[in-house]
Amino acid sequence: MQFTEVLAQITAAAEQTIQLPEGWGQGRALFGGLTAALAWQHAHHGVTAEQHLRAFTVSFVAPVQPGEAQLIRRILRHGNNVTQVAVEIHQQQQVVLMALASYGRSRQSLVRVTDTVTTQVPAREHGPSFPKSHLMPEFTHHFDYHLSVGAMPFSGQPLREFGGWMRFSNEQQPITIGLLLGLVDAWPPALLPHLKTPAPASSLTWSIEFPQPLNTELMSSDWWQYSAYIDYAADGYGHTHAHIWDAQGQLVAISRQTVTVFG
Repeated sequence: MQFTEVLAQITAAAEQTIQLPEGWGQGRALFGGLTAALAWQHAHHGVTAEQHLRAFTVSFVAPVQPGEAQLIRRILRHGNNVTQVAVEIHQQQQVVLMALASYGRSRQSLVRVTDTVTTQVPAREHGPSFPKSHLMPEFTHHFDYHLSVGAMPFSGQPLREFGGWMRFSNEQQPITIGLLLGLVDAWPPALLPHLKTPAPASSLTWSIEFPQPLNTELMSSDWWQYSAYIDYAADGYGHTHAHIWDAQGQLVAISRQTVTVFG
């Protein structure tokens, strides 16, 4: 099942049951970018078109499994300018994911600082692609990667920066927040190049911000740039932030994650 087909199951109902597919595994759970996108899609039905997503925070409470899942949406506050929406995903009568989506209407302001971090990601030709093999997590087969910042996962290289280029392999859709969430989370945690042998790692929390409305003329099959930086890592946890640009170098998102690593 394609990424957009999974999201298309979601209706405007505040509480609903959907089926989560096989083929998107990430260790013992479903790919976090997919489950986060499901939460966003559900939240998005609760707001007006004039309000754009400004920030989205996810807590991965427990591993999400293929099969039946219940989605519950609550509008915490619906104001003229800002709307706050909470979403929970339940399986086996337990919360497995919680998300908070903060939407805001554009309005006049004397404050305007629009200089953004510029991309320093080298061209795709400067780095290797990730192989589509059984040794890679199942969900990665849905994406194309070119690593041009930092080193390969499990290469024993203690670098602080990690990233490159990404796109969907088989999705030819106008970009949405949901698809972009999948792209951003498709990258392995920036801690993994520090390890010399494979070890499990996963996101504990994820917060992503959108400085301006997404350009929906761009496509999921376009190349997007990603660069992550390790702020601090010790005791089995890492704290990273990342910037995401389109192919033309326009900043589209700012991401921050707390990552657990078992190695």
